Amino acid sequence: MRHHTRIAVGPVQFRIGSDWQEPVAALERLYVGYPKGDARPADATVRLFAARPWLRWLRPSVHIGGDFIVPDALPLPLSMGLLAAEMGMNLQVALGWRRHMLLHASAVAKDGRALIMSGESGSGKSTLAALLGEGDWRLMGDEFTLIDPAAGDALAFPRAVSLKNEAIAEVAARVDAARLGPLLAGTPKGDIRHLIPRADAIAAMHEPARPALLLFPRFGGEMAVEPMGEGEAFVRLTEASTNYVALGEAGFAALTRLVRETPAFGISYPDSAAGITLVEQLWAEAAK
Repeated sequence: MRHHTRIAVGPVQFRIGSDWQEPVAALERLYVGYPKGDARPADATVRLFAARPWLRWLRPSVHIGGDFIVPDALPLPLSMGLLAAEMGMNLQVALGWRRHMLLHASAVAKDGRALIMSGESGSGKSTLAALLGEGDWRLMGDEFTLIDPAAGDALAFPRAVSLKNEAIAEVAARVDAARLGPLLAGTPKGDIRHLIPRADAIAAMHEPARPALLLFPRFGGEMAVEPMGEGEAFVRLTEASTNYVALGEAGFAALTRLVRETPAFGISYPDSAAGITLVEQLWAEAAK
């Protein structure tokens, strides 16, 4: 393609190509501190392209392609080219990665142990992970957590954190403005702005952590904690995994071990401060 770059996030080596310079330039600003890994073959390829050559200039709309595609997916305007690139990266991992079990979950780590948070969009897991990652936790990722089927460890996938709507101002008040990407207003998911993880999180992205706590957060309502049985946690995580079925017996064994060895809770909280309080309390109890 006319413009291209490479980005390594955790174990995944991406190759991103685009008919336009703008999305590639935005990606390189966002991932400036990440290794490129040009010497190794790409694990996943993303293509951002115009449906017809002349449409690069006339009403430019960005279609997302690559090794895997979603048929009939609607394109995005060029002003949202960065969002298209991020969606393309997530799509290739979600549909094509088979080396580890994928969980749609955020994760942070402390003292070699991992806290994994899974929930639907709007549950607050990305915001909690971002805020914890600005304290004494290591951000492992906000989109995917990778579980090693053999060892059971959690591996990091610390891509830029996708902050949405009210979370943008909350996190922006706590970080250097240089670590924030451009504001993407009026996307299909509302306003989006990306947070670049701290340099120490990027440097440590190849360090595994042992799962120690599973949380299923729900933003809104009064503070509450509900212990969750292995069966319910197992079912919820199968729904949160994009490759559980494809991994077959290895996926079943990995997920079974995860829920048997890791205490799980559902939590509700009215705001981020309350959510962080619950997280810290449950973490301290899990360490006993």
